[in-house]
Amino acid sequence: MTPSPTDRPRNVLVIMTDQHRVDTIGALLAPGTKGVHTPNIDRLAAEGFAFTQAMTPTPICTPARTSLLTGTAPFRHKLLANHEWNIGYRTELDPDSWTYTQALRDAGYNVGLVGKYHVGKENPPTVFGMDDDSFEGATNPVGSPRYTQWLEDNGFPPVQITDAIRGTLPGNRPGHVLAGRLQQPVEATFERFLTDIAIGKVAEYAADWHSDAKPFCLHMHYFGPHLPYFIPDEYFDLFDPADIELPASFTETFLNKPPVQQNYSTYWSADSFDADEWRKLIAIYHGYVTLIDVEVGRLLEELKAQGVEKDTSIFFTADHGEFTGAHRLNDKGPAAYDDILNIPMLAHVPGVSHHGQSDAFVSLLDVPATIMELAGLDQSKVIDGRSLLHLAWDADDVEPWRTDIVTEFHGHHFPLQQRVLITPEWKLVVSPESVNELYDRINDPHELVNRHGDPEVDDVRKRLATRLYSVLRDRGDKAFANWMLATTDFDVPMTPISHQDYDAVKGNN
Repeated sequence: MTPSPTDRPRNVLVIMTDQHRVDTIGALLAPGTKGVHTPNIDRLAAEGFAFTQAMTPTPICTPARTSLLTGTAPFRHKLLANHEWNIGYRTELDPDSWTYTQALRDAGYNVGLVGKYHVGKENPPTVFGMDDDSFEGATNPVGSPRYTQWLEDNGFPPVQITDAIRGTLPGNRPGHVLAGRLQQPVEATFERFLTDIAIGKVAEYAADWHSDAKPFCLHMHYFGPHLPYFIPDEYFDLFDPADIELPASFTETFLNKPPVQQNYSTYWSADSFDADEWRKLIAIYHGYVTLIDVEVGRLLEELKAQGVEKDTSIFFTADHGEFTGAHRLNDKGPAAYDDILNIPMLAHVPGVSHHGQSDAFVSLLDVPATIMELAGLDQSKVIDGRSLLHLAWDADDVEPWRTDIVTEFHGHHFPLQQRVLITPEWKLVVSPESVNELYDRINDPHELVNRHGDPEVDDVRKRLATRLYSVLRDRGDKAFANWMLATTDFDVPMTPISHQDYDAVKGNN
């Protein structure tokens, strides 16, 4: 039976990380698989959902975070790149845009955001109904006056980095700094600083809940484990590089792949590191994940201490993944591999339990839909998402869950259009200005062999292309669908242009 709105926990905590690989979270791994020790994050799966096939709508920070806020896919909200290094895309969300945070505020919720915002610079979280404890930037803004004052007030040393790890660019120039040893105690890290702020907000909101039954929705958005990985000794040396296995896709040759992938590998100096250096980088990344897990544990304990644990649903997710050496790449960007499309997604909703892993295709866009339903509000306002609660219900009025999922990419430092269809068995990537890709997710899980153009799977390619075209057309992504219609070999007839459309086009020339 579907529980009534009054039976559901009304408070919400959304924990989001940045550039977080799913293979670092124990609850998302196959049984017996060795991973990073993440007991606090894993707790959410003990009586909840751990989604192994959760996907980001797009693997870039600002577009993905805007999708979470608005409940719409990037092609619809039009914020298609981060403002940093952006060469022409829109980067500000219209203040009149519908957001689930404003809907919650209008319904009487306390709504707050602590940490990373990264949805433009002109319109802060307050414009969209949130109490604002956010900080500007793509990475930890350790120069923030609020943070530096906190360090001073607590007698902590300022930020200092040693043992920096950086690659080499063409021309033997120094490349990006990817990691470094932070000369601070754990108690002085920016992650601890953010968690302390969030703990204060939990106490504040819990008091309103207990006194006036005023519900809350608090967002705790960490900047990590986004590179550069600046972490203190305790975590910098936590994992022995000798115990680290290089990603299976580290053998990538970029043969029959979009040329931009090789260029992006050069951009991040990937080939300037030897295997041992890559193992150390991965070990440091794992240490960063562990540091964040400890802070998540502190936040979960605060819910318990404030007596709101049983009244609060918790979502843990990330805006996208990270390569960290997979496919000889780093960061995220113009390569539609699961390393960056597949995201952590764990949900604990008291009274609605799934008990462990689910391989259902879910999206970051499903989080706002779920929160709207928990609040008893109209979840249909979330145009491109669907409530995750439906996966736990065995009811006749619940539609079957999606059997495939579409993601998109619009570039970052440069425009680049892609649409991606993912099924349990296959992935199709359509790139109008480059090489299309087709991967066998069962027999080639590390996506090393592009089978687009392989006559043995021609029927598969056509079937997937037809399905992708249909989804794009139906959801309103018509410009890309029209491009596919005219350039893709699949069994969909081209619709002749009408005389009225032709006259309009001719009149514009």
